[in-house]
Amino acid sequence: MKRLAVYCGSATPADPLYIEGARALGRTFAERGIGLVYGGGRTGLMGAIADGALAGGGEVIGVIPQALVDAEVAHRGLTELHVVQGMHQRKQMFTDLSDGFVTIPGGTGTMDELWEALSWAQLGYHAEPVGLLNTAGYYDHLIAFWDKMGEVGFLRPQHRDLLIVADTLDLLLDRMAEHVPTQPIVRMNASDL
Repeated sequence: MKRLAVYCGSATPADPLYIEGARALGRTFAERGIGLVYGGGRTGLMGAIADGALAGGGEVIGVIPQALVDAEVAHRGLTELHVVQGMHQRKQMFTDLSDGFVTIPGGTGTMDELWEALSWAQLGYHAEPVGLLNTAGYYDHLIAFWDKMGEVGFLRPQHRDLLIVADTLDLLLDRMAEHVPTQPIVRMNASDL
């Protein structure tokens, strides 16, 4: 895994645990020689991740829509900053530039990115690992929902392991490195669907 896309919030929660965790993630990427691809912002968890990776001498590539550049939230000190027209281009560029995806705490935009990465893996549009860092139990309910989808039958058994979950970054990265792609929907027979 040479580069990983990180999905996260641009907000700054009241609990400093989230910002500290984001900064530590950036530092860990730099220490492990993993390039960071992220949303290109300077605020909240986004800015903390970028600053942590940059402080550690890591590669940081931002991908940000023009509208957010116009709103003056772009991080100007990155290794590279790609300005795109919209969110669809942004997410495609995340996929094109990365060898996997890590989601840390965030809001609706973060969920949009996570679910698209999982959907694309399920369909076969990419075969990269999709990780979820469950910081302080933030994603406990989402993990339960993922399990519920499998129990009910909306998530096929061969796709249950597409979401790689861990409570610590080191364990998550180790699990992601062991990822073996599953059979995507595009390679299934209609009778298997």
